[in-house]
Formats: sequence, C-alpha cells, structure tokens
Amino acid sequence: MGAPDTSPVPKKDSMQMDYIPVCEEEGSSEDSNVVKVSLDRVQRLGVRSEAVEERTLARTVRAFATVQYDERRQTVIAPRFGGWIEKLHVSATGDAVTPGQKLFEVYSPELNVLQQEFLLSRGTQGSADNRLRNLDYPESDLEKLRRGERPPRTIAVPAPAAGTVIEKMAVEGMRYQPGETLFRIVDTSVMWVLAEVYEQDLAFVKVGDMAMVTVNAWPNRPFAGRVTFIYPGVGKDSRTARLRIEVANRDGLLRADMAATAEIEAPIPGRWVAVPDTAVIDSGKRQIVLVERGEGRYEPRPVKLGARVPNYAQVLDGLAPGERVVTSATFLIDAESNLRAALAAFTGDSR
Repeated sequence: MGAPDTSPVPKKDSMQMDYIPVCEEEGSSEDSNVVKVSLDRVQRLGVRSEAVEERTLARTVRAFATVQYDERRQTVIAPRFGGWIEKLHVSATGDAVTPGQKLFEVYSPELNVLQQEFLLSRGTQGSADNRLRNLDYPESDLEKLRRGERPPRTIAVPAPAAGTVIEKMAVEGMRYQPGETLFRIVDTSVMWVLAEVYEQDLAFVKVGDMAMVTVNAWPNRPFAGRVTFIYPGVGKDSRTARLRIEVANRDGLLRADMAATAEIEAPIPGRWVAVPDTAVIDSGKRQIVLVERGEGRYEPRPVKLGARVPNYAQVLDGLAPGERVVTSATFLIDAESNLRAALAAFTGDSR
C-alpha cells in the first residue's frame, strides 16, 4: 500500500501483510497461455520450427498376406468321353504346357463308334457332327472325317491353355470315366496376394491403390501390384478384412502359399494441413503442438488429428497454413516450462 518495493524472497510489509508473488515473465492476459523461453535457452535446446503447409497425403497400410493362384487362370482337363490312356505326353507335375500341346492319347470305344457313324452317314452327317462336337472331339480330327479320311484309333487330347501342371491324376494305361479330372493347369504369370487388413485401416484402402509385396524368400526384391478387390466380410475373431492384390509374376518367383507382407499406398483425397510427426506432443487424451509466436514465445495449442502418414500427421482442426510449429525439442520445452500447467487454461485440468 506504500511505495513500490520488491524482494527476491518471501517478505512481509510493515503491517505484516504478505507480499504478492509475481513472476518476472508475466504479461498481459492475452499471453497468459504462452510459454516463454529465453532466447539463449532456445539456442541451447536446439529448437527448430517449420511453417505449416497444405499437402497431399498418402497413408501406408501394412498387412500380412499369402500368395495364391489366380482363380481365373486355372483349367481342369476332364474329358466328356471315357476311355483308356495309351500314351502320356505330359507325365509330371510342374511341367509347363502351351495351348494345343498334346497331353495324352486316348482310346475311346465311344468315339470310335461315333467316327464310324459319321463316315457311314454320308450326306446326313449333321447329327453325328453335333454329337462329336458335344464331346469336345478335336476340330482337326473332325476336318479329316469330313474329307473322308480314315478315323484314327486314338485321339490326342490337347492343352486348352498355357500354364503349369499343378495336379496330374492321369497314368499311362489307366481307364477313366467321362468327367473325371485328369490334369489341373494354372497360368502363374499373374498371382493373387490375399492381404489381411485391420478393420480400422479399411477406410483408407480402396480398389486401384498401388501395393508393394515382399516375400521371405526374396526380402530385398519387392513386387509391384494393385488392389483389385476388397472382400465384403470381416473376420469375427481376427477383425480383419481380406483384400486381393494382383501381382505380375513373369519370372515365376512367386509361388502359391508363400507368406508375404503387403504395403499399400492409400492416398487421402484432397490437400490437407499437416505437421511433422515430431511436432506433436501426445498425452494419450489430447494432442498439442507448440505454435511459435516469436522472441522465445510458444503457444501450446490443442489440435484435432486425422491420419498418420510417413513423417506427417493430418490436422483436421486447430492450425492454419502459414503458422509455424516447433518440430524439435518439444519435450524439452515441455519440461523446462511446465507445459502441463500452461494447458490447464485450455482443459480446466490441473493434473
């Protein structure tokens, strides 16, 4: 109540009233939430800042996966006529075949009867022709019958498509019934990678996204692919959704049932305010960035974050382009300036 007086330690005046403690750095009310650090200390802490910008963002979704055959590139050889296999031309699983290549030669009493009927029918060959076609009788042999040539005793069954034999049930000399599967052939030039994506990541993935696939056999050789389908269900126990990535396999290095890891680049549409991930102080309940106000002054500001992408965090609310945020020594500033107390004004939480 008298003349101005100060003391570096607690003190009472002549009326035994306590002096009011005052911090030297207290300022106006508009700066009450600003953390102040001396410029000398800023230099010693190595504080760096960066201007906030709008960016295009892409999230990387990682998933465990397995390599499988392309279901659309598989073929089974199951003749519509029965008979005895007299000679195998493709005799081992793993053999590569080309379209039209002979797989085996078969003696079929049923076909022999139809061949004789065809030759005897003369000008009324239409019915016999259709019956042979319905049994997948080779077109080249049918042309010979039309020219009146003597029918062959055995018929060669060709491969309908190129690929690799992954199953072979045919054995030379065996008798088989109509519709019995004798070969399974698959084209391995394109493989499917079935990836399991966590439910919380599903919103970031869409058909058409690019992916990089690695397998244990060749960990340093990634295979490029593209997401082509997202399956409609979610696993009850795993809480994962399955998606299909198609990968070119020209060298044949990818094989069915290989374990794989898929990294899917999922672009976030539009341009977004983003900050370096080192700028975010995350307490678990809230996220804070330190906005540089100049001359060693820093404003702890709550922000609402979206997706985390490599090196950056999407900011949905709380920052504007052009503002500068601290990108290093944020936790040192927190410790030196008692950031928890500075945040109390925002949250009403003194803890």
